[in-house]
Amino acid sequence: MYLSALAMSLVLLAFTSNLAMAVKKEIRSPQTLSRGWGDEISWVQTYEEGLYNAKKSNKPLMVIHHLEDCQYCQALKKAFSSSPEVQELAKDKFIMLNLMHETTDKNLAPDGQYVPRILFVDPSLTVRADITGRYSNRLYTYEPQDISLLNENMKKALHLVQTEL
Repeated sequence: MYLSALAMSLVLLAFTSNLAMAVKKEIRSPQTLSRGWGDEISWVQTYEEGLYNAKKSNKPLMVIHHLEDCQYCQALKKAFSSSPEVQELAKDKFIMLNLMHETTDKNLAPDGQYVPRILFVDPSLTVRADITGRYSNRLYTYEPQDISLLNENMKKALHLVQTEL
């Protein structure tokens, strides 16, 4: 009798721990389009959707190319998501897209396919070649220490929309 009670207790314990693990997994929030770049930001899914929304809202589109296993991308993502100024601008003033795959659209790789790469597209659907990072060999790349330059470039993109379009 003692053995059967012990066996029943073990079965009950195993069942409840499995149930608790299943419940814990269900509570987990789904992966958002932010991919860690800013959960408060509204992200579009595709470049085409971004272009449509940019034209419709008269806001610039900011396209971030990155890869999950790239250490430079991860470092930039951390700086980007930790900057309150960049997050606020991205949330309120831009159409935002992050891509984890390369595209065949030459407009999104004007000087080559490398990551991380951030481009600005104005509401007239023009990739802004005049808004670049500080590197001459990879014009659209930014490093974590360049977050203030990225912030300034975001402001420049907004200013150009107001003055040129």
